[in-house]
Amino acid sequence: MDDLSNIQKKIYEIRGYRVMLDFDLAETYGIETKYLKRAVRSNIKRFEGDDFMFELTKEEFEVQNLHLKQRGGIRYMPFAFTELGVAMLSSVLNSEKAIDANRNIMRAFVILRQYALGYAELNQKLEDFMISTNMQFSEVYQALTELAEQKKELDKPRKRIGYVQE
Repeated sequence: MDDLSNIQKKIYEIRGYRVMLDFDLAETYGIETKYLKRAVRSNIKRFEGDDFMFELTKEEFEVQNLHLKQRGGIRYMPFAFTELGVAMLSSVLNSEKAIDANRNIMRAFVILRQYALGYAELNQKLEDFMISTNMQFSEVYQALTELAEQKKELDKPRKRIGYVQE
């Protein structure tokens, strides 16, 4: 499980996708980043489309504060692999370590997706609760307003009935 939590920390949200970066994947697979990139480039057809993989821009790299994680800087912007891209990597990298690492990475993506679904469900329940309580408070407020109006009517000076002596 410790592996899963470490992997989850390496999953970022970039361009609306949950992604892992090439240097984190290479570390997880136990290879150098240049070998991972070489394997991807020689099988680039498998990774076409942003829903599989894309190269970060310098701005995206800096916004994510990824430069703080890199030792010695970088020459090229990293590749970001979506869940589909990571699955595709399993067909490119075939070592035992890569297969085990890929299983853990896929589990981490599934856990994050389940968490996101649970969060969305909880958010919907909270919104429904707020709407229902708002309606209840609205009804209570209306009832209090009506009672206040009735009290005003009762507190008004009444016209005296009967013979009034001046």
